[in-house]
This record gives sequence, C-alpha cells and structure tokens, in this order.
Amino acid sequence: MSETQSTLGQTLAMDQIQKILSASHPDPFSFLGLHAAEGGSESGWIVRSFRPHAQKMWVEVNGGERFEADRVHPDGFFQAKLPGSVERPTYRLEWEFSPSHHGHLSADPYSFGPLLGEQDVYFLAEGTHRRLYEVLGAHLREFAGVKGVMFSVWAPNARRVSVVGDFNDWDGRINPMRKRIEAGLWELFVPDVALKSHYKFELVGADGRLVVKSDPLAFYSQCRSETASLVWDWHSYQWNDQAWIDQRSKVDPYHQAVSIYEVHVDSWARVPEDGDRPLSYRELADRLVAHVKELGFTHIELMPVTEYPFDGSWGYQVTGYFAPTSRFGPPDDFRYFVDRCHQNGIGVILDWVPAHFPKDAHGLARFDGTPLYEHMDPREGEHRDWGTLIFNFGRNEVRNFLVASALYWLKEYHIDGLRVDAVASMLYRDYSRKSGDWIPNRFGGRENLEAIDFLRELNSICYGEVPGIMMFAEESTAFGGVSRPVDAGGLGFGFKWNMGWMNDSLEYMSKNPIHRRHHHDNATFSMLYAYDENFVLVLSHDEVVHGKKSLLDKMPGDNWQKFANLRMFLAWMYAHPGKKLLFQGAELAPFTEWKANESLPWHLAQYPEHRGVWRLLTDLNRLYREMPALHDFDHSGEGFEWIDANDSSNSVFSFVRKGADGSTILIAVNATPVPRERHRFGVPHGGYWQEVLNTDADLYAGTNMGNQGGVQASAMEFHGRPWSVQVCLPPLATVMFRYTG
Repeated sequence: MSETQSTLGQTLAMDQIQKILSASHPDPFSFLGLHAAEGGSESGWIVRSFRPHAQKMWVEVNGGERFEADRVHPDGFFQAKLPGSVERPTYRLEWEFSPSHHGHLSADPYSFGPLLGEQDVYFLAEGTHRRLYEVLGAHLREFAGVKGVMFSVWAPNARRVSVVGDFNDWDGRINPMRKRIEAGLWELFVPDVALKSHYKFELVGADGRLVVKSDPLAFYSQCRSETASLVWDWHSYQWNDQAWIDQRSKVDPYHQAVSIYEVHVDSWARVPEDGDRPLSYRELADRLVAHVKELGFTHIELMPVTEYPFDGSWGYQVTGYFAPTSRFGPPDDFRYFVDRCHQNGIGVILDWVPAHFPKDAHGLARFDGTPLYEHMDPREGEHRDWGTLIFNFGRNEVRNFLVASALYWLKEYHIDGLRVDAVASMLYRDYSRKSGDWIPNRFGGRENLEAIDFLRELNSICYGEVPGIMMFAEESTAFGGVSRPVDAGGLGFGFKWNMGWMNDSLEYMSKNPIHRRHHHDNATFSMLYAYDENFVLVLSHDEVVHGKKSLLDKMPGDNWQKFANLRMFLAWMYAHPGKKLLFQGAELAPFTEWKANESLPWHLAQYPEHRGVWRLLTDLNRLYREMPALHDFDHSGEGFEWIDANDSSNSVFSFVRKGADGSTILIAVNATPVPRERHRFGVPHGGYWQEVLNTDADLYAGTNMGNQGGVQASAMEFHGRPWSVQVCLPPLATVMFRYTG
C-alpha cells in the first residue's frame, strides 16, 4: 500500500462512509464507484466500494493491471487509487473474505450510468407506459459487455431503496439503488446475477420504517410463507400456437359458440400417491386439455393464477400481478399449458382481480411508507368485508400498473380473455358500506367515477392492442352499458356475467315441481332483459360452495328426480340465449359441495346417473357448436321466439331458436315429473322436426320416453301459428327438435 493511498484513505469524508455503512446515503452513486481524483482525471482515479466482511479488495483496470485497495473501514469499506488517464478506465473488483474464500472478478454496479432511457422515464412519469413490464421489475441485461440484471421499482416517497437477494446475503447496505427523481423510480444494474436468483426490495419508507417488499412486477415468485421474487426471462419460451392466434382475430365471438369450463387448478385433480399434491401446469396440459376437449367446451377459464399467498382466497387476493403462481410450476410451464390449449383448439380465459389487493406486509400495501397503490382514507381504500385494500384508480401510475398487467397476460402469455372480478365493487363507492362509511364522488353521487374511467381505459386499450381477445365483467348490479362500447357510453366489456338469470333459475329449480306453477315468472323473467347486455349464463364456483349445495343437491325430489331435474336444467341453459359457463365437476354431478382443498370426485364417473350427466354435457356442447340456431343470435332478439311462455299450470316452456342460415330449433321443457305424451305446440314451419336431444334418453340414464326420432307438423293452427306438432314430453325433461323440412 503506497503512502499516497494511505493518506487519501485517512482523509476520506468519514461521514459519507458512515452513511454508506448504514445504508442512509442520499446518493450512493456520487460516492461509490469510479471518480476522478481531487485534481481531476489526470491526477488519477478513485474507486470506492463496500462489501461487508471482506478483508481485501483488488481492482483490475482495463482487463490488465491489478491494484490492491485500502481497507479504510473494518466493516469492509475499500478505496483504491488508480493512475491518471484521459479516458475513463473500465475496471472490475475482486474481494477476499478469508484466505480460502475469494470472490470472483465482477463489474461494479456503481460503474454504470442511468439505465432507463428518457422516453421510458417520460411515459412512466406520465403513467402511460403500456409495456411497463419491459422496464420495471428484474430484467436480464447486458451493458458494456457485462451481463447481469437490471432492477427497477416505483417507490417515489421512499427515503432509500436497496435490492437484496441471495447474491448479496440479503444485506440492504450492499446494493442501494439510484433514484430517478423525475419519475419516482429506483434502478440498479447488478452484474453476474443469474436466472432464478431470489430477490426483494428493502425500503426505508417515508414513515422511516424499514420494510422488505416483493417486486410488484416480479415475473416469478415464491408462494405462501416464502415470498421472494425470482429473476426470470419471459422472452425465452418458443410458442407453437401461431395458427390459433391468426384465426382468433378473424372470429366474431358474439356469433360463435362460447362454452366455458371454469377451473380451480388446486382442486381439479390431485395425485394421492404423491402427498395428494395438485397437478402441475405440464400435467394439466395433458389431462385437463384432453378432458375439456372430450367434453367439447370451447374455452377454459382459470380462477386466478396470478401469485397469491393464501390458498383460502382461491387466488382472489393477488400479490403478484405479473407472475403465474409457482404452486404448479415455473412461468414457462404455464405458457406450455396455454400453448397446448391453443394447439387443441381451446381458448384460455384468466380471472383477473384489479378491484382490490391484500394487506400482506410483503405486498403492495403502504409500499413506500405511504398509501401508494391504495387510497389514504379507509372509507375509499379498504374493503372491510374482505380485509383488503382498494386501488386508487385516480392515480395515473396505478392505472398504468393495472393496464400493463392486463396487457402482459394477453400479449406475453397469449391469454384469450380476461374475466374482471368484482366489477360491482369498483363501480360504487358505497358498495357493502353503511351510511357515513363512504365518501361521495365530486358530484355528490355514489358512482366511483375514477374506477369507471379506468375500466373504460382498460377495455379500450386491451381490445385496441390485442386482436381477437374477449373481456368479461363479473358484475351483479343493474349498472347500464357494461358490455356496450366506450364510444356509446358503455364500459367497453365484451360480455357480462348474467347473475340475474343464475339467481332466478336456481331459485326456480329449487322448488318442488308441484309448486313451480306459482314461480313461473322466475323462469321467464330473464328474457325481458336478455339482450340488454352481451350475457354469459354462469353456474360458477360461487354457487356450489359455502353451504349453497352442489348443483345436483339443489334439485328437489328423490334421487331419480334430482338427476332428471339437473339434466333438464342444463339443457334448458344451453337452449337459452347467451354464452355458457359451468364450473369444474358439473359433468360429474356430485352430491357434495366443491372443496377447494380436495380433488374432484372422479370416481363418480363409473355410475350410470353421473356418467349420464357427463354424456349430456358432451352432447350439449356439440349441438351448441354445430347448430347455428343455438349460438348465432345469443345477443339479439331476432334469434328467439316464444311459442308459449305462459303455460304455468303445466310448468311447460316452449320456444324456438333461429340461426342466420334460416335453421330453426324447437325447445320444449317439462318442469314437472308428469309425462305429457301428446302435448301440442304451434310451430313456424310445416314439415318434419327431428328430435336432436332428449334429456330423458337412456344414454343419459333417463326413462327413455321420446318421439321415435321426430315429429311431423300438421296444418293445424295452434299458439297463433298455422302449423303444429304433437310431442311426447318426458317427465322433468328438455327436448330439442331441429326443423329439417
């Protein structure tokens, strides 16, 4: 060690060293790294670095000469004097922690200038960066020939942010980040950090508290009690679904069959011989895809797979808006699952939760020591019923975060649609609140104007940037125009869940058939508003849990009547205008409710009554896809016509569905256990009507009453029509007839 170096070490500003040692330096880049000596670069260069517990440090200059640094503080602060030069030298560092423990040569994180470009910073500050996920988070990068990871995070009010991980012993003093004041961002490039490295952000918040947070834009995360983020390269997967993507943009979903199989991945199927674990994404790519293809559904809808800490939330309390949960495998295994779905002609819809987020300490709550993502006032920023926090939709950066999340799944995971959860809770400030526990909007009303603007922005951007996708609203109020275009004053969703049909229909079906005549309107009311929105008829997970009973057990009567009622109801649903959604296990017709921590009862498929429901759903999906009359005008009145909506005394319903090609299907429902062997209906055409579905067929474990293949219309006026047919209506059954001429 030279006398000059020793003198320089003794004259260092010890207050700045102490700030580095305590991770409280306001601008670590101004002190750490390479700096011109006091007399300028011609007088030499100074390199300063801090590595706790290191005993020695060497500096390699321009790939050649090595200089040993002074250890100017026993905690591991080093300084080296380099010879003067006109050009700024490049250098690498090497540490010795003990005679037998050397670090490898590595570039210095504090040798790199600002990382994010001016345009990125501008859009980030404006809150309009559509590809936020390309600049925030952790990204494998190469700068000046050095490979490593660029970390960046939005935390405008934090006093200090450090990246910590298994590459720096989780010590927040080692890698404090640079603050880009113009956008409230912190950034740092850390050389030699590898794929799958674990990391978090350590922050000193505006409130002075030290917290350690998962990355809001992590692409891969640990789950449950382990909450680190993992470095991941989401560019590396090679897709094989281009044919699907190309044709998707050419299909009009409003005039196509859309039947959705809703799945909770954790409970669809388990492996008893391996600790009763759930299937992995890759196993699902084989078993679930094959099953859904056999049943004939057009889409799989996944309950949220965005990372979440608590199994009991079923994924609806999200902490990782850019990471598929690692419960079932790494991110690219989820891509593989989506890819396999597409290769088998099945679309993938993802439940997505922008309404609220949990209070878990490692998540978004008070991220930088302030209510950054949420509202400050709990009357605006907290869902008391759910114990969660509400996003501040009035903040540009928050809307940017959520829109970028949606685009990330649609673009980078090739997701075909998003079902936006809990839209009703977003639309109204007084949702599930008592008087005085909410704040009116600026006009004194109850509507959440900022959330409404966000939803319109979300739908406009997603539909505008990703051709062929679908956006669904889970919305249970009478808010108008949910599935109408934004430029027509709507929210811009493509579809809305029909919760009214679900409630009324299940209420009707729960009645003893002898009493159904008194509740006839429950079964017909939905047609009064069937075309107000682009509806999806849903029998979702919410209807078979928490004491609501399984679909089969909701049905009245003895065992035979329960199965007959269920078959009748499912066929009636497929005949009713609107797209379709059924929760996993509907094909098995279990007696018990869904249990989120158990596998579906697959053994039931061996029993005739349960297998009959399975076969019926397979045939219903086939007919729904193949017959334009059942899907062409799901959202238009020109495709539906009542034959008789008022036969309450017999609890019989009859109507026709019509296709754009002129095809016509007659549907008749007998909601009582009384067979009606010669029931007459008026029909729009003379000729032959082929029986294409009978839920009482022996194939479905019914009594096999039927019409011997079809019926011939006669020129007898009935129901105001010049032609009529005489039909055998089996007990508790739905029958369908296709007009063949």
